[in-house]
Amino acid sequence: MHKGIEVIDRISHWSGKTFAWCILLLTAVVGMEVFMRYVMRAPTSWAYDTSYMLYGTLFMMCGAYALSNNAHVRADVLSRYFPPRLHAGLDLVLFLLFFYPGVIALVWNGFDYFATSFRQDEHSSFTPGGPPLYPFKFVIPFAAVLLMLQGVAEIGRCIICLREGNWPARPGDVEELSDVQFKESSQDEEIQP
Repeated sequence: MHKGIEVIDRISHWSGKTFAWCILLLTAVVGMEVFMRYVMRAPTSWAYDTSYMLYGTLFMMCGAYALSNNAHVRADVLSRYFPPRLHAGLDLVLFLLFFYPGVIALVWNGFDYFATSFRQDEHSSFTPGGPPLYPFKFVIPFAAVLLMLQGVAEIGRCIICLREGNWPARPGDVEELSDVQFKESSQDEEIQP
């Protein structure tokens, strides 16, 4: 089970880190639009469509990544003080009762939303001759499938915690600069006589 969780975490990290590059593209598009609009006095017709598609893609595709890092907003005001097994049992019940029905609905309706757009050859109505929307709408069910897959890993974590009494480790990621500096200063104090 540990190996399966590790593979799913790697997939989630890969997708999140890959699509995080959308933020650079989004910054370039918005910067170019500001330059064109206010300096050149020639606003673009494509920047709005491009920016909301990039932001939506970034937001949706990083959901599984956030879940793998335990970064989603949670109402765990009380449950974080529970013993690990009780917390894992509660999380397992909540994943099965709320998370999976919501994500399954997102996959189902997201695919229907994409299929309708594809059949109609839907294009953006914000600009004349706007870009096709169905590739952007395909992101919805695709991201939901990745989120569902990461949900399997989270349920696996709950089961492992119920069996062993402690939570399995999550994959490492970037650390806050203040945490790194604190660790370094603590190590420096230990080394000095």
